[in-house]
Amino acid sequence: MLTRQISVATPIFLLIFLIQEAVISQFRLPGGGFSILLIFALTWAVLSQPEVAAVIGFASGILMDLSQSANGPFGQWTLIMLVAGYAISYIGYGDDNIHANAIGIVFFVVIANFCVEIAYLITGALLGVSIGSLGQIVITLFGMSIWALLVSPIMLPVFTRLHALIFDSRSSL
Repeated sequence: MLTRQISVATPIFLLIFLIQEAVISQFRLPGGGFSILLIFALTWAVLSQPEVAAVIGFASGILMDLSQSANGPFGQWTLIMLVAGYAISYIGYGDDNIHANAIGIVFFVVIANFCVEIAYLITGALLGVSIGSLGQIVITLFGMSIWALLVSPIMLPVFTRLHALIFDSRSSL
């Protein structure tokens, strides 16, 4: 059953990736902008079981590595998103206060987004990728967190309905 659910979720991830690459990445927003694919994957990870969240993190990491804006080595986003997806799901798994509360989901997504970006900077520095000045790093981290805080509540109803449609046990799929 999990295979069928993942095969139904794959076109949704590809559509979100296409929206990210064709529309969102074309905007030059202050503070670094946002990644709708990252917010989408982290939202689904919060709502899923840890095993499913790891698969979601792996798939979204591969798509993020294929992005034209990825400047690190291939596999860096895959590793980070795999670990982040599993970790955020493991922390929030079984806690109905998080799943029943939109503020809790948004909080988890924004904090996870911030932590993922820091992990990307640290692993990029370890792998020899130029990361820029400290001032630019702080502005980008702060800007991406603010954008995630603004975009997450707007997109949360759509993302949770899609997740419930595919992974809910009462689903008609």
